[in-house]
Amino acid sequence: MDERGWYVIHTYAGYENKVKTNLDKRVESMEMQDKIFDVVVPMEKQVEIKNGQRVITMRKVFPGYVLVEMIMEDDSWFVVRNTPGVTGFVGPGSKPVPLTESEMELILKQMGMDEAKPKHDFVVKEQIRVISGPFNNFIGTIEEIHPERGKLKVGVSMFGRETPVELNFDQVEKL
Repeated sequence: MDERGWYVIHTYAGYENKVKTNLDKRVESMEMQDKIFDVVVPMEKQVEIKNGQRVITMRKVFPGYVLVEMIMEDDSWFVVRNTPGVTGFVGPGSKPVPLTESEMELILKQMGMDEAKPKHDFVVKEQIRVISGPFNNFIGTIEEIHPERGKLKVGVSMFGRETPVELNFDQVEKL
């Protein structure tokens, strides 16, 4: 008896959720619940600033890919492979290789993050304007970017000299 494993399937770009829905329906209609257990589109939370407000959105971790927990046999392979929107399994040769436990743990950990990752398009040495906090309306130059913390180190001119200040992404705007 084969063991269950997580496999990666490639889909048309932007069709990940549709493939998940189609595959879930096929599993049910073809009574494959004993061989195909779970279908996941890896997503993570991301913080964006829209109109000065922090908005949490969901972002696909691996665009164009869907994860399937299944027992790899000819009939289960056929059901997944012939689902509309699926272009194939990821792996060398004709027999797909399951993800390792550590790879899957890493993906699940990334998806289950409680804290949303801030989205940014800042560049070092870029000029910005502070839009909130004690340095409101100051102009500064980005010295460092810390995306994991959602912070910038900005050189702000105060009293005739550059002073480094740490600010959140949502406290600044591009000039």
